[in-house]
Amino acid sequence: MRHTRTSYYIAGEGTVDDSLRGGRGTKEPLRAFRFSRMGPKGRPLDRAVLEKVARAMTAPVAAKPDRARPDAPAVAAGYTYLSQFVGHDLTMDRTGGRLDEQVSLRDLIQGRSPALDLDSVYGRGPQDADDDQLYAPDRVRFKVGLTAAIAGDGTDVNLNGYDLPRVTHGGTKAERQAPLIADPRNDQNLLLAQTHLAFLHFHNRVADQLAEDGLTGPALFRAARETVVRHYQWMVRTDVLPRIVQPSILHDVFTHGRRFFEVGETDTPTLPIEFAVAAYRFGHSMVRRTYDWNRIFDGERGTLPLMFVFTGLSGNFDPTAADVNDQESGPFERLPTNWAVDWRRQYDFAGENGRPDLAAPDGINVARPVSTVLVDPLETLPEGAFGGAGTAPGRVELNQAFRDLARAATMNLASGQQMAELLGVRRLSPEQILTGGHGAVLDELTSAERTEFARNTPLWFYLLREAELAGGRLDGVGGRIVAEVFHRVLEASRTSIVRDRFWHPTLGPSRDTFRMTDLLLFAFHGRADRLAPLGDNPPL
Repeated sequence: MRHTRTSYYIAGEGTVDDSLRGGRGTKEPLRAFRFSRMGPKGRPLDRAVLEKVARAMTAPVAAKPDRARPDAPAVAAGYTYLSQFVGHDLTMDRTGGRLDEQVSLRDLIQGRSPALDLDSVYGRGPQDADDDQLYAPDRVRFKVGLTAAIAGDGTDVNLNGYDLPRVTHGGTKAERQAPLIADPRNDQNLLLAQTHLAFLHFHNRVADQLAEDGLTGPALFRAARETVVRHYQWMVRTDVLPRIVQPSILHDVFTHGRRFFEVGETDTPTLPIEFAVAAYRFGHSMVRRTYDWNRIFDGERGTLPLMFVFTGLSGNFDPTAADVNDQESGPFERLPTNWAVDWRRQYDFAGENGRPDLAAPDGINVARPVSTVLVDPLETLPEGAFGGAGTAPGRVELNQAFRDLARAATMNLASGQQMAELLGVRRLSPEQILTGGHGAVLDELTSAERTEFARNTPLWFYLLREAELAGGRLDGVGGRIVAEVFHRVLEASRTSIVRDRFWHPTLGPSRDTFRMTDLLLFAFHGRADRLAPLGDNPPL
């Protein structure tokens, strides 16, 4: 499973290649995962212009702190990667191998279409011959992984449950360190990997609780999965989306329904490429340069490059390697114990849950507000981060901003202006697009390029500029696309809190509240020594 798709089957158009080096669309039969267009086709800008814009978006940020706007709503850094986890759940494709392989309608409906059903965690379930290896021998609970002991203060032990389960066998280190999870993309960076692991623990704890009521075997698994999915959907709707989308847009869509995307549809949903290739890539701008990770890698020592190194998909668990793309380097094949997560530093348990005993020692990591600025480490991604290990991509193809802009160009994605007209949203002015607020500075563009860019703006840049001007949340075009797509996928999921309006969470502090902090508290028994297994440095 590659981090980035190499093709998209767009309903009515066929398969379109998203290769950054050029690709052609081809008509093909039914695909496992169907995309669609909300808007018209656009006219892509020249590659040279996209390269200039990408450089501007990832320029050195010495003068651009992680909090680029003091008036932006503070969002805990964990939501950056929780949003990425949700995105992988929406685009999970497990139905087939070859692009020309026929796929049955049953496969499309049963969790292989856009839905918030956690098939990125559950796969096809413990009864499937391919996915039963994800589960413990009881075929109810998930396997979890063991960290690797390393010399140090309190880290010379193997911690059970603080790394993803890994394959552990194979002829190469890369094969042995590969994650044993339904969607390997979730081992792309350390915070994403730990988020996936938290969901494994959450499911296992739910199963333990339901087992006390006498459920066993397949019935226990089904009940646990349904409970987990419902709480997850509630969390996405009430905790994640309001932090990234203007609340007024969410209220309109979830109160009055959709106005633009698959209105009134009841069949298997599609996923609009405007969402997949542009709107839901807002999170790249929320990524920080450094993370206060745990008591050992505190302050600014948890750097973004190390978040890639300490994974099995993107890295090699070896920060000393001369080539970070050499997955055969280093002695470790699983996460070293000194990199065990401290969840208190990624989410605000003290403020949101009234747990001062779970306050981060130096305050939580705060995500960057959504804007047109990406931190400069994203100018040079490790090859494994996008499934490109061993492909020798050009330097610009390692730039996250260029990858996002170029991918949209290969899809002939509608411009921001085209989507604003379609959605009835007031357009950004040329001055707003070119100048923005505390964002990318487009001085490298020529006068002619600036004029063209201001009237034919790539959708991804456009919606980031909207958010930048709106205080850090998706607004206008971006907010409407994301809100309507989430309403559709929640409505279409097999287990759906949108269709079942009488359901309320039972595992949070109230019948209307279930946040990511509540999920973590439940999964880790509300204990500081489980949420932060390495604890704190003793006072001097």
